Amino acid sequence: MKRMLLHSCCAPCSTAVIDVLKNEYDLTIFYYNPNIDSDEEYRHRLEEQKRYCMSLGIEVLEEGYNNQEFYSRVAGLEDQPEGGARCPVCFKLRLERTAMRAKKEGFDCFGTTLSVSPYKNAEVLNRVGKAVENEQDIEFIEGNYKKKDGYKKSIELSKKFGLYRQNYCGCKFSKEGREDWKKI
Repeated sequence: MKRMLLHSCCAPCSTAVIDVLKNEYDLTIFYYNPNIDSDEEYRHRLEEQKRYCMSLGIEVLEEGYNNQEFYSRVAGLEDQPEGGARCPVCFKLRLERTAMRAKKEGFDCFGTTLSVSPYKNAEVLNRVGKAVENEQDIEFIEGNYKKKDGYKKSIELSKKFGLYRQNYCGCKFSKEGREDWKKI
């Protein structure tokens, strides 16, 4: 069975993806999300990820929190809407770090849970992942985990395990966009 380092943005998104992949891959979760808007939110999501994975016997690796790395990468794209030009830059940042860690630690491949979200374009995400695969010389496992009711299943599993579900992707720009949308 191939060993996969699976980037995860949060426990709720990981639930349905782990469920799909657990019989095909020896999974380890990689929590690297410098896009998250605050240390408090980052820690809350990380602790929920660890709690969920502990219940499944899956190891969680963490890279640490440094949102300045995210802000420097997306400079000039602050006004983009969620799903706009800022998102592929963020995807690349997180997938590059996942691939580098996977390669360093001897994993066979890497992937991400991000495509379970209805707010993430799986085609764009997979294109970025394949580019990182070529740059880092380690296999990227493509996915579109929202298919076959994956997102719905993630909601159900989150409820079953009592997981904290945030209502924005994590960056301050998506949070502000969500707040603006609520006002309308």
